[in-house]
Amino acid sequence: MDSLVKMSSVPTFPPLLGRGLGVLPLLPLQLPLALVLRSLVARHPRIFERLGVHAEKRFGLKPTDLPFAFVLEPRPQAPSIVAVRNLPDDIDLRIAGPLVGLLGLIDGSYDGDALFFSRDLSVEGDVEAVVALRNAIDSEEVDLVADAAALLGPLAPFGRLLLGGMQSRLRPCRAGQPVGDRPWS
Repeated sequence: MDSLVKMSSVPTFPPLLGRGLGVLPLLPLQLPLALVLRSLVARHPRIFERLGVHAEKRFGLKPTDLPFAFVLEPRPQAPSIVAVRNLPDDIDLRIAGPLVGLLGLIDGSYDGDALFFSRDLSVEGDVEAVVALRNAIDSEEVDLVADAAALLGPLAPFGRLLLGGMQSRLRPCRAGQPVGDRPWS
């Protein structure tokens, strides 16, 4: 009998590269995270207000293919996102899945329900808060590439081209193609 291979539409970060990132400090990641979050809030000012009572919760985002995670605190007056080695125990909810899948949830290139039912995505904790976050992001039609490229000011078109090209490599694979067969280069 042939060995079973998990079929997924979500490419994963190369394991060797992921392990290599585990030795790097997280501090250099904090500034780009803060800037992208600031750009996202500037371009979509109501996104975190739409969370209502869930805006004060702490969202744990764990890329399963990377050696770190993120803590998002979406307070409308002062949202923050911080990279951490491990999610704290007192987090209100955890969303875990491959980095590409988590990013794809933001720009709509991946369907959260499909990822959840295929077990590419797991959710623990306050599911109502997860649904509120998903609805807030969907209602604002977030374009992560445009939001990140906007940070480059007059070079934004170049940034959009570069980031858009990277994003196209991360789109869902053809149905039935094993993740391991998807090249990153």
